[in-house]
Amino acid sequence: MKSTEQPDPWGAPLGIGAFAARFGLAPHVLRHWESVGLLSPARDPAGRRRYGGADAVRVAVVLRGKAAGLSLDTLRSLLSAGDARARQTLLRREAETLRHRIAAARTALALVECALECGHEELVACPHFRDAIAGPRGAAVHAAGSLHAH
Repeated sequence: MKSTEQPDPWGAPLGIGAFAARFGLAPHVLRHWESVGLLSPARDPAGRRRYGGADAVRVAVVLRGKAAGLSLDTLRSLLSAGDARARQTLLRREAETLRHRIAAARTALALVECALECGHEELVACPHFRDAIAGPRGAAVHAAGSLHAH
């Protein structure tokens, strides 16, 4: 190792099976991510993949991004963005998309909570539930978080 290089905090590079296991993934997932340009592991003289700390960071980004609803294409663009401006543009767009998804999830939750509070034999007969589904995007009554007695 050159004196300017830092040791890999992951220690010696790992093969695909051991590396995948550290993240609870199947090896084929890592192969797929490599095929779509998300990973580019080093290879040993026999051509076997060897994963180190930089690969671990990329896998963590992919896992977190997928959990946030980002597509593999978006994650590839994020990881390969050549400069901060390109990355920020992409992230602003994704942040706006996530805000819309969060708002939709809140609306859906309000509707479910309204239905949970309903004591009517038939849900569609409940006037509060009917108000909720008749409002904008289906949550006029409950969008502000107020539940009425059913």
